Amino acid sequence: MKFLISLLIPLSCCVLSAQSAEYQVFFLGGQSNMEGYGYVSELPAQLETAQPVMIFHGNGVFDNQKGGGLGKWTHLQPGHGAGFQSDGNRVTYSERFGPELSFAQSITNQFPNKRIALIKYAVGGTGLHLNTGFSNWSPDFVEGTGQNQYDFALNTIRNAFSSHDIDNDGELDTLIPAGILWMQGEADAHDSSDSAHAYFDNLTRLMALLRAAFHNDRIPIILGKITDSELGKEDIMPYIDIVHAAQVKFVKQDLCAAYMSHSEGYPYTDSDHWHYASDGYIQMGHDFAKLYATLIKKCHNK
Repeated sequence: MKFLISLLIPLSCCVLSAQSAEYQVFFLGGQSNMEGYGYVSELPAQLETAQPVMIFHGNGVFDNQKGGGLGKWTHLQPGHGAGFQSDGNRVTYSERFGPELSFAQSITNQFPNKRIALIKYAVGGTGLHLNTGFSNWSPDFVEGTGQNQYDFALNTIRNAFSSHDIDNDGELDTLIPAGILWMQGEADAHDSSDSAHAYFDNLTRLMALLRAAFHNDRIPIILGKITDSELGKEDIMPYIDIVHAAQVKFVKQDLCAAYMSHSEGYPYTDSDHWHYASDGYIQMGHDFAKLYATLIKKCHNK
């Protein structure tokens, strides 16, 4: 049923005018290191102001909570990290940021003649395996109201594409799915051997469903490699090697997928063993954008 629902997400924007704007749309999804724990106060000057990029950031909630996926189109600015909220009519920016700022800057520089739009839905502590982490992305989730991260991601995509004029200039806009950026797996590497060993199958299934939601089974996918800070006394991700192997396996069997492994060098702080320091999120966005430019050439030649 959830698969069928995903296919019903409308991606066209009615009858287009001759002056309509065409946007390349990227979906940013995952858990906390996609959500973003960088501090806005630590941003460099070139990322402190609003960008000529549109973003629809779906309100992130845990499973069975209300408001998941609500949002509105706005110009990208700092504050789309952990703590961001939206009720569908207005947005509340946080003091944090994720990779969206530097990704938007880099991808715009690489494709200066293209308009760029982002759709973001990410919630910290969420796993792919059923009942893993604080909440999960499994399409088989039926507890409570049966609404989980997969459902809320679909809500986000559906709500984003329901707007026919995302830049509010009075002209209809065309939204073209261009890529999926995925940063997730820490919960599955932490939770259990079962969740880690099931990661490949769960990832393959979820990526296929997200591609179906965008009506494009060849939309490029970039997986961000999860890392273990190895700080503190606790082994917070004892099954990380299994998840790494699953991510590599997925990329090898999919010509329209790539593995962003530069995350191995991102810095942490002594006070937070799970989340990158601000510089890490800035570099993550740039690394995603650089890899995308290479990936689309390979994917288009498939």
